Amino acid sequence: MNLNATLSMLKDLTDANGIPGNEREPRNVMKRYIEPYSNQISTDNLGSLIAKKIGDESGPSIMIAGHLDEVGFMVTNINKHGFLQFETVGYWWSQVMLAQKVTISTRKGKITGVIGSKPPHILTSEALKGAMDIKDMFIDIGASSKEEAQEWGVRPGDMITPSFEFTPMKNKKLLLAKAWDNRMGCAIAIDVLRQLKDAHHPNIVYSVGTVQEEVGLRGARTSAAMIEPDIAFGVDVGIAGDTPGISKKESLSELGKGPQIILYDSSMVSHKGLRDLVINTAEESNIPFQLDTIAGGSTDSGAIHLTANGVPSLTITVPTRYIHSHAALLHYDDYVNTVKLITDVVKRLDRNTFNEIINS
Repeated sequence: MNLNATLSMLKDLTDANGIPGNEREPRNVMKRYIEPYSNQISTDNLGSLIAKKIGDESGPSIMIAGHLDEVGFMVTNINKHGFLQFETVGYWWSQVMLAQKVTISTRKGKITGVIGSKPPHILTSEALKGAMDIKDMFIDIGASSKEEAQEWGVRPGDMITPSFEFTPMKNKKLLLAKAWDNRMGCAIAIDVLRQLKDAHHPNIVYSVGTVQEEVGLRGARTSAAMIEPDIAFGVDVGIAGDTPGISKKESLSELGKGPQIILYDSSMVSHKGLRDLVINTAEESNIPFQLDTIAGGSTDSGAIHLTANGVPSLTITVPTRYIHSHAALLHYDDYVNTVKLITDVVKRLDRNTFNEIINS
């Protein structure tokens, strides 16, 4: 993989703005990068991007799903002084929100704002003991009135996204960005097709950028109904447990130690036959990996595996710090090894192997 080309793609994907229901911008970026490696590009009626690459038409169909949407906010009202009231779209923890810079995407262009609240100097001692409630926050865009904000193009329903630019750290393999959850999965779906461009694979591969994952795995459900896959991989971010205060009981994984093969999450138990194939492939290809669980979260696999009469599915994640905030951090080597692992598994997934999986 070309480092500079990959970093450029990751920057374009993560810098794009797209909360659930507003994924056009990242979808266009993904389409631009994946189209050269696809036989066909289509979308479902909710807007999920589906890139098809045919290896052997008689082989099983494999769905690789990353989701296009990121957690963000939506304008719900403009008060008479020009401050924006908002609603979260996707899960947010209030303590990571205050004083953070945001972008409001309006019909007249993008506007910068900052999330504000009462200053601590005028709060009661009792109020200072807890976290600020999201309902007591607002967004300041520098408008002097409701009318001025409206003149700038702001109206209820407008998308609000974290404002943060893709940034390699001093250690160049550590990459800081907004929207790793889950433009990282979309990038892996692109790079798997890139690796398969001139390679034989005994199947049909669908690399998918799903929509509205953060509000209920919705695009995974509709795109899987359209594809009707035989096998599926949900590719997402996972929890990195290598920061202060996290115990091994809470998270086993570390940055730089390889992709996480998820045993179960709140929406599914991984398919044993598929899980064994992936683990065996990783061991035979000398690809580092980590086994983990996400008891408090779910991924697109949770919706895909319930499609039609059932789809053997597995979630593969990249350990990531500080997800569902303005800036998350992951390790480039984990990204590369996830691409390698999924690519190697795809090359092994012929019709006989699929039959062995469903009979295991």
